[in-house]
Amino acid sequence: MRKSLFLIFLVALVALTSAVASAVDVVLISEDPYTNASSQHQTQVEPDTFAWGNTIVSAFQSGRFYDGGASNICWATSTDGGVTWTDGCLPSLTTYSTPPGPYQRASDPVVGYDAEHGVWMINSLGIENAIGVAVVVSRSTDGLNWSAPVVVSNAGIFGFYDKNWMTCDNWVTSPFYGNCYVEWDDAFALNKFYMSTSTDGGVTWGPKKGPSNLLGGLGGQPLAMPNGGVIVPAANLFGTQMLWFGSRDGGQSWSRTRTISNINSHTVAGNLRASTFLGSAEIDASGKIYLVWPDCRFRSGCSSNDLVMSTTTNGSTWTSPVRIPIDPTNSTVDHFIPGLAVDRTTSGSSARLGLTYYYYPNASCTTSTCQLYVGFTSSMDGGVSWSVAETVAGPMQLSWIADTSQGRMVGDYISTSFVGDNAIPVFANAFAPSGGLFQEHSYTALLPVTADQEYPLVVADDPVYYDYPDPILLTPITRP
Repeated sequence: MRKSLFLIFLVALVALTSAVASAVDVVLISEDPYTNASSQHQTQVEPDTFAWGNTIVSAFQSGRFYDGGASNICWATSTDGGVTWTDGCLPSLTTYSTPPGPYQRASDPVVGYDAEHGVWMINSLGIENAIGVAVVVSRSTDGLNWSAPVVVSNAGIFGFYDKNWMTCDNWVTSPFYGNCYVEWDDAFALNKFYMSTSTDGGVTWGPKKGPSNLLGGLGGQPLAMPNGGVIVPAANLFGTQMLWFGSRDGGQSWSRTRTISNINSHTVAGNLRASTFLGSAEIDASGKIYLVWPDCRFRSGCSSNDLVMSTTTNGSTWTSPVRIPIDPTNSTVDHFIPGLAVDRTTSGSSARLGLTYYYYPNASCTTSTCQLYVGFTSSMDGGVSWSVAETVAGPMQLSWIADTSQGRMVGDYISTSFVGDNAIPVFANAFAPSGGLFQEHSYTALLPVTADQEYPLVVADDPVYYDYPDPILLTPITRP
């Protein structure tokens, strides 16, 4: 027993050391092409990805404005499993697009694919005067040539749309195969959730509908299940709980919101814009849903955030959050902004998971001393055990990344997708500014997830657990 404990402790130390010292080959896939004086250049932030077959499409903000949104949404696509990439920017979306579009700015890009209709989509927000005025979708049949945006919903005079997300039902077993679902919230209506459904590959969209109890929140991520159900995990209005709501009838109606878990979060240091209430959710071949978010419940005194995971097979019942054991609970490392991938061809005890995230080695750093890294860990057994974490990129100084009204920014989210044996993340990586411009671009890496990896770090009960009551906050969350 002593020998086993010692080996576990030794492996944990090796993992912590390697997380700072290891190196991964990263590839630059896009740079901000814009030069307008009103936003910050070279900056690309907040990427999302989706993969189907050997094609992976990513999208991100380019030319970040201080008070919200970007000059345009740009994209990078690989049709050979992430080996080579082609990049560009969406047409007809913003005044900086070619040709120009109707919106001053754009934000919150999300990528989806509709297998029934053979259509890629980039879902984003159209922004006027730093307010989200429309949820839109740009369409493509090849991930390389994009249409002018289709309006999903206009906010109107009294609306402020925010934090959209989308998914498509790609299960041939589903009675709603080919449906696509877009989610967003309205910050001027206490972050009320809305959903819209398309049945024709994103050409037209149905009326906005919300949960039956009309409660709101932020960061919903709809997931279509093999039986046709749709589950939408999200944070509540104040960022203190994970919630979910869903549909059984192809988006014709939506259930009331229900609680998954409290969120116990450590405030990320250095005035970094790093939401500790935004999760990352994915689904495996059996319909099991995996939800990951930052949480400090297993750290003494809530001194830093782990990444924790809860799962469900039906939406109604969620497992208690377990800690993803990237490093020991007494380490100084703070983990945040997760991007989870689940291989949709695997399930159950052989489900393959890849998890990319940002971290500080020292949770108590300051704006001038914080060192920001990108890390990665993976699982071959549905999250029961995890590989030794490795560093993908960094260190970055906070002064190297875009500045916003809510702190320095790499993104409210990042993303990882599976293509074959590889987990492929896309993330913002930065170097020292040059020539008066930032050097914050979009990067990727091919990260093999195979049976050859060792999995010495096993999820287990931890000695510390905090389940704080929800704090009383005065204003809803607004994050353009």
